[in-house]
Amino acid sequence: MTTTVIAGGRILDQAGERSGDVLVDDETGLIVEVGPSLSGDRTLDATDSVTVPGFVDLHAHLRQPGNEAAETILSASRAAAKGGYTAVIAAPDIEPCADSASVVSDVMALGAVALCDVVPAAAISVGRSGEELAPLGELADLGVRLFSDEGHGVQNAGFMRNALDYASSVGTVDGAPLVLAQRCDVASLSIGAQMHEGEWSSRLGLGGAPAEAEELMVMRDIALARLTGARVHFQCLSTAGSIAMVRAAKAGGVAVTAEVTPHHFTFTHEACSSYDTNTKVSPPLRTTDDVAAIKAGLADGAIDAIATDHAPHAPDDKERPFDQTSAGVIGLETAFAVALTELDIDLAAIVGLLSWQPAQIAGLADRHGRTIEVGAPANLAVIDPHHRWIVKPSELSSRSRNTPFAGRELTGKVRHTIHHATPVVENFEATR
Repeated sequence: MTTTVIAGGRILDQAGERSGDVLVDDETGLIVEVGPSLSGDRTLDATDSVTVPGFVDLHAHLRQPGNEAAETILSASRAAAKGGYTAVIAAPDIEPCADSASVVSDVMALGAVALCDVVPAAAISVGRSGEELAPLGELADLGVRLFSDEGHGVQNAGFMRNALDYASSVGTVDGAPLVLAQRCDVASLSIGAQMHEGEWSSRLGLGGAPAEAEELMVMRDIALARLTGARVHFQCLSTAGSIAMVRAAKAGGVAVTAEVTPHHFTFTHEACSSYDTNTKVSPPLRTTDDVAAIKAGLADGAIDAIATDHAPHAPDDKERPFDQTSAGVIGLETAFAVALTELDIDLAAIVGLLSWQPAQIAGLADRHGRTIEVGAPANLAVIDPHHRWIVKPSELSSRSRNTPFAGRELTGKVRHTIHHATPVVENFEATR
């Protein structure tokens, strides 16, 4: 066996913050000792840094199979590891769609060589068409806990009710419930949309999606979650109205959770005035009031998680005119730093939003986001909350370069990442 000690830093997890070294064993993949002045076969220096449970991304587009020019599971996992992630939920919008046991099994096999756990989400409906229910039970038996039709959400209310009824009837599998995730967008209100409908879309002459396109589906699915008792997770919320409804639903005991992205709490729709295609995202960047509401929701618990919605696109796609390019940006390597730079909440809250809270939603809390203690799986990140760096797209690990944070100085960076007790990032660089 080989042991690694994370030495000289502090520890921060659900139990609070404290001094201590952490010793992990790569044979068992577990934490074997926590305490002062430990030694091991190798040492990761954590001076002026903080050891935390590894991050979990609820929402990343890994593109493989089907679009390996933009990303592969290996390249995405390298970016994820450099961002402190020890688990990533792989979105089902691949080719072929992850709506069957065979495709989900293929993704799992491709993930076997990744630098983090790659956990497939699966489609709610066959082909994400909203017409025929995917075999949710069979997929759950494979380990799928999160289901999403990705991109536009389930449009038909009756179909969504049936899917939620089925998920509720399954109950829990290995102690975790099935969760239906929605990217809320009433498609008939967003036809031709390139950005948020408002002052700047009028100025720029671009088609817009109103806030109501998101909010109507959020309202509907809160009602359906209340009706069926099933769990609904809202992806990439972007409007003040959506967040207010989720906050009220939680207060009323409805089983809903929600995530937001770093780009939605950093930029407003005014950023699109540059016609920079890296400001074209879905849902679109919204108003100053919406950004303020997102930040308030992160601070008061209305929002449960920060997810990246990592959406790589090959350069020739993002070099097209604004109204012809695909929506989406990459974010795995920058999420922690953007959160620390932009949010006025403490480090423990940020780590919770990136680690143990999404782990709970994804059904991964048995092995990710765990308290740092003897016997726990050694999925850890060591973060330097004071490290200042400038985002240079050419130095990122993704195959794609479509980041809206290019050239921006950020505070906070992941120094080391330990996946199942194996260092996969050391001193800010991936080990393979």
